[in-house]
Amino acid sequence: MAGRSALRRGPGVWRRLDAASRHAWPAFCTLFGLFLIGLPVGLPGQAELRPAYAMACVFFWSLYRPTSFPAPVVAVTGLLLDLLNLSQLGIWAVLLLLLQGATLAARRRLAPSGFFLNWAAFTGLATLLSALFWAAQSLLTLTLLSLVPLAVQILTCAGIYPAMAALFIRAHRGAAASELA
Repeated sequence: MAGRSALRRGPGVWRRLDAASRHAWPAFCTLFGLFLIGLPVGLPGQAELRPAYAMACVFFWSLYRPTSFPAPVVAVTGLLLDLLNLSQLGIWAVLLLLLQGATLAARRRLAPSGFFLNWAAFTGLATLLSALFWAAQSLLTLTLLSLVPLAVQILTCAGIYPAMAALFIRAHRGAAASELA
């Protein structure tokens, strides 16, 4: 009789902790990565790397693990990016939420497709978001800002995504796989 009640118990504490950590991996990876990139180490192009990293994280995790990357986490990511880039508070939060919405809307078509289509979709969305950020900054400062930083940010986004996707795919299928918990 005692053995039968032990079989009815739910998963143990360690198993629940393992499942929770696998579920929280995308949010942790994104926020911790932004903190690391935000450290003042003086790398050239560090300012352009932050939005590119955040957009790549939001796009990838919204595409492949949307339940592990909810909208409040995306908003916090955007606010942290605003604080690190010293931009007006809320701009990146709104832009990243728009990116998440567009990714979720196209998820059925993009998730089963190949890498190059996903890369092209990310590059297009990152270009649109970067242009929106440039336009918002120009409007808020009442000056027409240079297009050079916009072009650098777009090229950084297009260039960083393949490496980021390779790392995220390994994590998504490996140690952070929620179905293995």
